Amino acid sequence: MNRLRVYELSPRLQSVADLVPEGARFADVGTDHAYLPVWLVLQGKIERAVVSDLREGPLNRARQTAAHYEVEEKLSFRLCDGLAGISPDEADTISIAGMGGETIAEILTAAPWAGQEGRRLILQPMTAQEQLRAWLWDHGFRIRQEVLTQEGRTVYVTLLVVPGEEGPYTPAEAWAGRQHQGMDAPLRGQYLEKLLRRAEAAAAGVVRSSKPEDAARAKELEEVAAGLRQMREEWNAWQL
Repeated sequence: MNRLRVYELSPRLQSVADLVPEGARFADVGTDHAYLPVWLVLQGKIERAVVSDLREGPLNRARQTAAHYEVEEKLSFRLCDGLAGISPDEADTISIAGMGGETIAEILTAAPWAGQEGRRLILQPMTAQEQLRAWLWDHGFRIRQEVLTQEGRTVYVTLLVVPGEEGPYTPAEAWAGRQHQGMDAPLRGQYLEKLLRRAEAAAAGVVRSSKPEDAARAKELEEVAAGLRQMREEWNAWQL
């Protein structure tokens, strides 16, 4: 086998690749070096891909990666904001990784077709996961699966999202996602501990504030922290 056709994805990107179905019409938004779509093509998992980026520099790096691995004819490059330069018939599976949850929500808001039946979204928010989960639930999306992956000291969450209504959620579930007994998530305990520390620190900071408007925020964060403690206890009990 040609040595150029073999390389490993980082754990973070591998968690996205694992959720791409065979033969998908794939679009990678914010592709940067295009390591993910090139790997998928090299593995024979997809035939082609559309890759987009907001800036010319990252898109040029994507072209260089595709050329280096001799698959440039398999990729279509788009200089555009989010999905603005991609048509609905080009993609049934869309990955958006490496950006904040609020930015991902903005991209999806600007492309309503991404929420049509038969679409699969693979989202990996670097920040604001709670805002993204809440936005998805409020806009007719269902989180089918959450995958936790550790790379270095950071735990990343990858969401597999499909169109569909989901029942009411708690503030803590917006932060940590839903859990059930028997789910395969070896990093979940660590993830819950991290989120709980963050919620407690945020609540303590707001409580010290003298601004009247922060009182409601403090109550909200305390509710989140209480819910996360309950989820942690439930999770730990399931591990016995």
